[in-house]
Amino acid sequence: MRRQRRGQLSLFSGTEFNVDEARGLVGFCDWLVARSPEQLAIEAPVVALVEAKNENFRLGVPQCLAEMYAARLFNERRGHPQPAVHGVVTTGNVWRFLRLRGDIAEVNRSGTTCARSTVSSGCSSP
Repeated sequence: MRRQRRGQLSLFSGTEFNVDEARGLVGFCDWLVARSPEQLAIEAPVVALVEAKNENFRLGVPQCLAEMYAARLFNERRGHPQPAVHGVVTTGNVWRFLRLRGDIAEVNRSGTTCARSTVSSGCSSP
């Protein structure tokens, strides 16, 4: 992914992402994608977040939405507002895609199934 974007994307795993303690927007993200050439620190804009869950989308979707909202605030506060922040909740086999545009959250309710070998090349919806 980083090579395809000529070094303009950074992928962070298990990184602390504390944005607004008063709102409870603190914690660790399973995966976070930022448009920055360096992987030393998370820089705005943050464009996508991934939350991995063991078969429990009921807990994963709200957690990912909170991370996406935190990313929106993070981007705005650093002068890099984005039209949307994307998110994914996955069990590794089923992927549920989310998008936050302003205050409107969109959630793919049916989920998308991906075999391990096809994740990088595309997935199919049921």
